[in-house]
Amino acid sequence: MKAMKQRGILVRNFSHYYGSQRSLNKINLDVYRNEILGIIGPARSGKSTFLACLNRLNDLIPGSRVEGKIVVDDQDIYGPEVDVVALRRKLGMVFATPVPLPMSIYENIVFGVRLLGNNNRKELDRVVEDSLEKAGLWAEVKDRLHSSALKLSGGQQQRLCIARVLALKPKYIMLDEPTSGLDPISTMKIEDSLRSLKKDYTIILVTNNTKQAARVADRTAFFLMGELVEIDETPVVFTRPADKRTEAYLEGKFG
Repeated sequence: MKAMKQRGILVRNFSHYYGSQRSLNKINLDVYRNEILGIIGPARSGKSTFLACLNRLNDLIPGSRVEGKIVVDDQDIYGPEVDVVALRRKLGMVFATPVPLPMSIYENIVFGVRLLGNNNRKELDRVVEDSLEKAGLWAEVKDRLHSSALKLSGGQQQRLCIARVLALKPKYIMLDEPTSGLDPISTMKIEDSLRSLKKDYTIILVTNNTKQAARVADRTAFFLMGELVEIDETPVVFTRPADKRTEAYLEGKFG
């Protein structure tokens, strides 16, 4: 008998607007704990906007407004009592372009931890090793932690950014095209890290690379023009899509 999946995020009739322009239209989906949810779709389909709405980065855009509900760990994240800073720590974001801080590898990892008031050297050392290990980077940089992070390769910089998010102890990791500018070897290393991280975190992966979604996602959602067309187990979406638009997209007929 299959164990019942635990729901971490519930999205119901959720719409998002930039002024009068609607970017998401009545999205309904669940995100389960310790899964990798892949989100695919062509440009301007609402994928990145959806991620921004999950940790309220959309609040930073003038004219942004929402309708409907997003519940994370039983809390309505658009409720008046929500601590948005704490929410963004819980739902850590990794962007398409890695942006290491112009400081050492070590200081990149502990930067956010220090801002939270932790300056205990032993604890910081432990956070650095644990975060880099989980991101699959420790073995490559353990002997040069105090070298500039800007000297790392693009793939290493992206894994550093993942480690920097992990240092803040999120429950959810959201990645927006994390391998879009990387070579196949770096992409493979990040995908391997995501598979490993799934046992401790819930992961939402936005990708334009449908093959990547097929390789790493447990379930896949297809977005088109601000709407969720379908969501299902990844093998089902890729081999037996319920909607002709999904089939056409996967066959490369548009996008």
